[in-house]
Amino acid sequence: MTDPPPDDALFAPPLRDGPPRRLCTDCGVSRMTDPAACAHACQFIRPDYAALEARVHGRARDVAKGDERFFGPYRRMLRASLQPAAAGAQWTGITTRIAERLLQLGTVDAVLTMAPDSQDKWKPVPVIVTRAEGMARVRGMRMGTAPLLALLEPARDAGHRRIAVIGIPCQVHALRAIEQTLGFERLYVIGTPCSDNTTTERFHQFLALLSNEPDSITYLEFRADYHVELRFADGSQRTIPFLQLPISKLPADFFPLTCRTCVDYTNALADITVGYMGGEGEQWLLVRNARGEELLGLLDGEVRLSEPRSAGKRAGAVRGFLANTRLAAGGLPLRQMPDWLRPIVGWLMPRIGPRGLEFARARVEMKAVETVLHLRRAEPARMKWMIPAHVWALVAPYGVGPLPGETTASKDQ
Repeated sequence: MTDPPPDDALFAPPLRDGPPRRLCTDCGVSRMTDPAACAHACQFIRPDYAALEARVHGRARDVAKGDERFFGPYRRMLRASLQPAAAGAQWTGITTRIAERLLQLGTVDAVLTMAPDSQDKWKPVPVIVTRAEGMARVRGMRMGTAPLLALLEPARDAGHRRIAVIGIPCQVHALRAIEQTLGFERLYVIGTPCSDNTTTERFHQFLALLSNEPDSITYLEFRADYHVELRFADGSQRTIPFLQLPISKLPADFFPLTCRTCVDYTNALADITVGYMGGEGEQWLLVRNARGEELLGLLDGEVRLSEPRSAGKRAGAVRGFLANTRLAAGGLPLRQMPDWLRPIVGWLMPRIGPRGLEFARARVEMKAVETVLHLRRAEPARMKWMIPAHVWALVAPYGVGPLPGETTASKDQ
């Protein structure tokens, strides 16, 4: 991406290289002046969600309260749609509209987020946005990792003291771990859920399996109705049932181990999480603290809000996922279903499978299952430090529990 001048609405400063790390999503901390901060900032070393949740939200998640054992601390959960939807947005544009309003009102000096690379619309490039009109250039989904937090020091050095960060969970965990050392006067964190990322190069391989003209795909979304939605440059659209995706043609390491062992699908340390899983076709908001309420309040009169719904039962789907993940022995979950049955089940799932919040609960439990099984296979020595107690609680109903040495409370320690 060609760097615009520093006084432009959107700026991508040059970044230093980071040292190679194991189990690293390149959140950007290793590219800062103190790369050793990774030791306490990284989600994949010794995360302490209880302590960070208590500091950020005033309390840790209450596993006996509502859905907090699945989604982390929250004040309110809502279905939401921006009215009207923003052109070019991944859903209706709530994430970028919140940041746009922060800049319009002068509440923040800058927003740290991702823009598309000038040569590849799917590749994320970390940028500092300093004017509201710049947010229109960062709408939509990018696929791949990028060192967003490496922008914290350039933003501070440019004189920005009040900032907002739009980030995925591994970025937000690291940000929360170091935020008190950064000296910002005000920090807003808008989080998006994330679980299964891959490199931009691998994503292009996936697109090539979905269409004979992958370069014409302008939009891709995994929807809560068990379909992937594709949009094309000519204005046409296509949906593909999950069960008919060419998963078996992808390499076993298509999703890196970090993404298969993520313990924070719903971005529990953000002030507000903006996603889709519990939205049933709309966006899904988790307002987590007073600052999150402030952010949602910026959209007063612009957003339609309603209570999320829940339908179906998740247990069968999660047990099937558990069995497939065990069979995969470290690769992608296997699909053993006969080809003739796939269209039938694909038709049934949006009608009788878990929907709304039950769909979101299922995905969180599946991610917990993945974490345990993949770490047990690939990095067993890390399990006692990487897996928080609430993750063990999520997998317990499915007969998965810690083996000796897999938790810090194990009797053999």
